[in-house]
Amino acid sequence: MTARHDLPEVDDFTRPYWDAAAEGRLLLRRCADCGRAHHYPREFCPHCWAGEERVTWEPASGRATLYTWSVVHRNDLPPFGERVPYTAAVVDLAEGPRMMTEVVGCEAADLRIGMPLRVAFRGGGPDAAAVAVPVFRPDRG
Repeated sequence: MTARHDLPEVDDFTRPYWDAAAEGRLLLRRCADCGRAHHYPREFCPHCWAGEERVTWEPASGRATLYTWSVVHRNDLPPFGERVPYTAAVVDLAEGPRMMTEVVGCEAADLRIGMPLRVAFRGGGPDAAAVAVPVFRPDRG
């Protein structure tokens, strides 16, 4: 079996995030002390260092704007080599955090800084071991 470099290791802490993604929902963590949301999921607030008991999961809107991107033409790690070229990106989520992701469903020449995006999910499905990974596509609505 070939190693997959595009799937996360799911642990007890991140399981709610990946379970929600499998259902087509994006979750964030929000701090009750400073009120700020963050991504990637951490057990503490990276802004004010509040502990796990002060940081909770919340649904994200799934809306984002494109901050920056790069088109990847070569990647030798499986299965990325089968996907080239692809667009690696950083997006600003509507709730505030920045997120590394991939933009799909759009030619690189059509990308613009600040363009509205909407979350979509790659993978998942009926296989309980399958992980759905958030990606973003243009929000044409």
